[in-house]
Amino acid sequence: MKRVCVYAASRSGARPEFLVAAQELGTALVASGLDLVYGGSRNGLMGAVADVVLAGGGRVTGVMPSGLFAKEVVHERLTEFLEVRDMHERKATMNRLADAFIALPGGVGTLEEVLEAVCWSQLGIHKKPVGLLSTQGYYAPLLQMLDHALLSGFVTAEHRALWLADEDPHTLLAMLRRDTEDGEPSQPKLFRVPTVL
Repeated sequence: MKRVCVYAASRSGARPEFLVAAQELGTALVASGLDLVYGGSRNGLMGAVADVVLAGGGRVTGVMPSGLFAKEVVHERLTEFLEVRDMHERKATMNRLADAFIALPGGVGTLEEVLEAVCWSQLGIHKKPVGLLSTQGYYAPLLQMLDHALLSGFVTAEHRALWLADEDPHTLLAMLRRDTEDGEPSQPKLFRVPTVL
């Protein structure tokens, strides 16, 4: 595992813990000698993780469709910036460049990206591990929905195991690395749904 694609929001969210989590993930990537592939923005959680990796001497590749330049504000200090035609090419390019995927807390765009990454794994398009950084239990409702889908017969146990999750970025990176080395999915970790959002 050499490069990790991080799906992240171009907003910082309502809780300071989300921004801290993005920064801690950046620190963990640098400490692990891993390069970052991400959406190319300098805003929000996207910018936060990129800034930390760059400050630590790591390589950062941003991938962005030209139509989003004004909205997401291109990060100007990246190691490499790739301009693509559209969102489909953006996701395909990030998939091609990365050896694993992590989703930070985020909105519809982040959810869509990580769902597609897992779907591609399920279909055998790639065999790269996918992780959720579930800061403050952020992804607990999604994980519970997946368990509900499993019990309802729409998701197999094998496909449920494709979803790796942890609240600690170092632990999550270790889980991803283990999956890339031995090809065996780590056991999924379930989270409580936070009572106060």
